[in-house]
This record gives sequence, C-alpha cells and structure tokens, in this order.
Amino acid sequence: MLIRIRSFLERWTLIQQFTIGSLIIMLFGMIGISRWVGEQIKSGVIKDAGITTADYMDSFISPNIQELANSDSISPEHFAALDDLFTETELGRQTVSIKIWNRDHRVIYSNRPSLVGKIFSNSEDQDIAWNGQVTANISNLEDEENTEERLVYPRLLEIYSPVRLNGSNEIIAVAEFYINVDVLEARIGETQQRSWLVVGSTMAVIYLLLIGFVQYAGNTIRRIEGELTEQVDWLKELLAQNEELNKRVRRAAADTAAFNERFLRRTTAELQEGPVKEISLALARLERVKSQNESCKIINLNPNLQCSDHLPSVKAALQTALQEIQAIMAGLGLPELEELTLPEILSRVVRSHEGYTGTKVMLSINDLPEQTPLAVKITAYRIIQEALNNAHNHAGGKGQQVRVRHDSNNIHIEVSDSGPGFDVTQSLAWGEREHLGLAGMRERVESLGGYFKIESVINEGTKVIARLLLQNNGENTDG
Repeated sequence: MLIRIRSFLERWTLIQQFTIGSLIIMLFGMIGISRWVGEQIKSGVIKDAGITTADYMDSFISPNIQELANSDSISPEHFAALDDLFTETELGRQTVSIKIWNRDHRVIYSNRPSLVGKIFSNSEDQDIAWNGQVTANISNLEDEENTEERLVYPRLLEIYSPVRLNGSNEIIAVAEFYINVDVLEARIGETQQRSWLVVGSTMAVIYLLLIGFVQYAGNTIRRIEGELTEQVDWLKELLAQNEELNKRVRRAAADTAAFNERFLRRTTAELQEGPVKEISLALARLERVKSQNESCKIINLNPNLQCSDHLPSVKAALQTALQEIQAIMAGLGLPELEELTLPEILSRVVRSHEGYTGTKVMLSINDLPEQTPLAVKITAYRIIQEALNNAHNHAGGKGQQVRVRHDSNNIHIEVSDSGPGFDVTQSLAWGEREHLGLAGMRERVESLGGYFKIESVINEGTKVIARLLLQNNGENTDG
C-alpha cells in the first residue's frame, strides 16, 4: 500500500505535492484550532454567564440569609421572601431550581421543598465556592440531588456562588442555581461559528498566500533551472569542442612525430646516398693513389715525380668523417617500426644500446599489447634510447634497467641507473644545453597527453618515468 502511495506521489511535481500536503496539514490545523477556540469560547461564555448571574442573584439572596452567620436555619419570614423572589420575579422564573447549602452540606433552602433539610455528598464545585470562587458549568444532572431536574431537562447551567456576611469576607453559605441552557447554548454556537469562520478565512488567506509564494518560487526555480540547463548544454558543447580540439592537437602531434621520423629516415638515406657514398668512393680512390705512391717510391723511374707522404693522413681524416656521419645517421634514423610490435621495438633499442656502448641493460616487459599506435612506438623508442644514452654518459652504464608494463589504457616506462645522480630541484633547468635531451623527452610524452617525471638522488642513481596513453593520441591503428 505504501509503495503504491509513494509511486502515485512520485508522478506529481514538488509544487503539486506541496500544494496537496500543505492543504491537508492546514485543514487538520484549522480543525484543531477551531475546536480549541470553540472550547475556549464556550468556557468563557459559561464563566461570564455564571459570574453575572451569581452577582445578580447574590443581591437578592444575601440579605435574606445573613442570619446563617449565627444560626443553622433561615427564619420563616426570610424563607417566604425567598419563595416570593423565585415565584414572582422574572429572574426567579428563569431559574429552574436553587439550593442554599450550609457547611454541613445540608440544604437549608430550595424552591423544591422536598430537598430542604437533606444532606448530600459534597462536590468539587461546592468546595471551590466555599473557598470564595464562583464556578459555572453545563451539568448533565447526574448528582443525587438532581433527581427532579433530570425528569424535565437533559442538562442545565449549574452555578455555585459563595454568600458572604455583610461587611466581611466570611462565607456563611453557598447558593447553587440551575439555569436553562437553551439561550446560552445558542449564544455559544453563534460565537463558535463566527470564530470558526474567522479561523477558516484566516487559514484560507494564509494558504492562498503560501501557495502563491510557492508558485512564484517554483516559477523562479524553473526559470533558473532552464537557464542552468542551457548553460550546462553550452558547457557540454564547449567540452565537446575542446575534446575535438584536443584530439586534433594530439593527432597533429602524432603526425608531427611520424613526419619527423620520416624526415630523419629521408635525411639518413640522403646522407647514405650522398656524402657517405662519395666519401667511400674517395677513400677507395685514395687507396689506389696510395698504392701508386708506394710503387713510385720503389721504382722511382722518374726523378722529377714527387711521391706524396700525406695520403695516409687524408685517408685517416676521411675515415673519421665517415664514422662520424655514420654515427649521426645511427642517432637520427629509426629502424622500420611500423611492422614491429612494441616488445620487439623495446628489445631492439636495448640490444642496439648494448652493442653500441658495450654495457648491459636489464629489460623487464610485462603483458604489453600487440597493437600499439605508431606515435606511441616512436615515443617509447626515443624515450628509452635517450634515457639509456644519459645513463651511459653520466653513470657509465652502471645498473641500467628498463621496465615497461601495460595498465588499462597506459604504457608505463621506467629507465633507471645506479650512477652518481643529481639534485633535480637545483640541476634540472629545462632548455639548458646539457638537458636538451630531457626536455625533448618531456615534450614527446606530453604532446601525446602523457606524464613525464625525473627522480634522482645524489649517490643513489636516476630514474626516468613516463606514462603514455594508448588512445586519444590521434591514431587508432598500429601503423
């Protein structure tokens, strides 16, 4: 049942839920307030009527019962005067019955002769009257002394009023009156209806004002919500544009890396086909000239022929130049990486470094993907190549280690050595001549959206850490 109610309420808007909920709460509140106000009105009217009647009756009764201060009964003359009061006056005719009590709870006078002289049990209202206060309430006539009244009336206004000795506060008797409540109840009902009308009107105005305020607040919230939705949509569109621009930047970076490698391969090929080939040919010809020069020295048939001794130095210079050009080409050029997997590329760069430097490198590869974008392959190759060169140049190749692992969408590369290390915060100035290689590694990694870091402690070695993204780098194929 509760689930159905909850499901039904969830189909309403918050304003509708508040409107219905507040209406129910205000209805219950109005009913409660009206009942309380009605009871207060009823109590006030009864009390006012009782005090007014008691004061009026006391002006007639008190002079005729003053003798009770010294006697337990009323004289026949005063008894007759009281009878005349309740039979011949208008107030007496409105009074259904009257009893005058002494402190022994005995009825010493009543307009119903059968009650005179009888003793009845005391009541709480009578005790209050003996203490000097007037009490009034609508009685259902259930007490023993109300037998005759019950035969005619279902209920009457019961009033207890203290009677004092003239000139003092001494209470000499308590007068009990019973008045017809028809007029009083009509008055109470009319007053209650007016109060309920006032309460209902007030609550209705409050409810309408509250609903109006909620509607205004709801419209304001909806307007702000619409504006926020538009801003969110605009931000989403802007983020999509930024993402597209980011993809284009990474694609451009990847294309630039591939272009640079193609340029380096073409430069290498041109050096190979041009200067290297010519230098090799020159060396071959110098070799022939050297042989002719040697023959010239042995035969010496022509005295005017000057045999040259500088050919060996020329040959040595050309050989040195050739070696340097070949070394430059080895550094510039990359092997063909398109068809190689990432583990094969890592193994090749490490073995090439070992062969070139004559040092040992520990290689650790952990679960690498078979398909890797070309830009990632190139960057990984260059990072490891440059880091190992630095380890060889600055640490003498001591403790060289390469660790590569695959984690989700990332390739983690770590190249470390056990060399002298350096203070990273003081010595690492990007752009200085001695750190151009490190700056180049950082630029390569960050251009692909990756992460690059150098860790080094003096006398504890250096560690190069790089993280490369496998996707969103401008390439989706393996090259």
